[in-house]
Amino acid sequence: MANDVELFPLSRADGSASHTSNGYSIIAAVNGPVEVQRKDEIPEEAAIDVVIRPAAGIGGVRERHLESIVKKALHQVIYVSAHPRTLIQVTLQVVATSAEGTASSSLHQSASVIRCASGPLDELMAIQNLPLLPVLLQSSVLALLSTSLPLNMALTSTLVAVTPSGELIGGPRPGIIEEALSLHVLAFSSNGQLLLAESEGAFDMDIWDQVYGIAEHICRGSKSEDLDGTEDINMEPPNDSLESSLRNILQEKTAREQRWKEGLS
Repeated sequence: MANDVELFPLSRADGSASHTSNGYSIIAAVNGPVEVQRKDEIPEEAAIDVVIRPAAGIGGVRERHLESIVKKALHQVIYVSAHPRTLIQVTLQVVATSAEGTASSSLHQSASVIRCASGPLDELMAIQNLPLLPVLLQSSVLALLSTSLPLNMALTSTLVAVTPSGELIGGPRPGIIEEALSLHVLAFSSNGQLLLAESEGAFDMDIWDQVYGIAEHICRGSKSEDLDGTEDINMEPPNDSLESSLRNILQEKTAREQRWKEGLS
């Protein structure tokens, strides 16, 4: 993740970050705490406003749905009680989307939402929403970490696809997403808690347990389970987890901010 992240790409925001993953590129901006309108004011905590802007055109039902999911996740991340009666604004601009995913979306624009119990996932909203959700979440958290806002925890998120052959793939390509029996987005806190789980398609609890294990490994470097349910060693070293990459990004940020002290020694 570190190679696809840039902190502070925007000079006029309180915090900002750009993040690219699996063909999707997002620029996130955070402003706040700022004054909030009386009708949106919350006496005990800060209100959170999330706005998602598509790469082309204006936002619609898809963006409103994603905004509600991201807002709920960020409410757990941000220490909202530190700034009551204020507003924290998070703006997410989709800069680029997967070429394959965009083509697929264009072909299915007039299709109705249909769930097939035994065939490939053929839901327009799932194809459009779930692959983008982890990138939106990671971009939001990176932008928040670049501000001075107090946070309860950090967050990492990933997408897992279940193919017709029963293979579980983390961070799948668009072609695999279109043929998947089910798609799953999971987000874990830095404390190891499962903060978010969104799934689409046909699956059972055995598949879900395997998805959970793989997603936890990708996000936190924890041990996962084989498809047959037996415990196995980590597929990758823990240092390759998203949480470890996030920690490295913050360490680099802190080192840059402390360089001014070098001239004093």
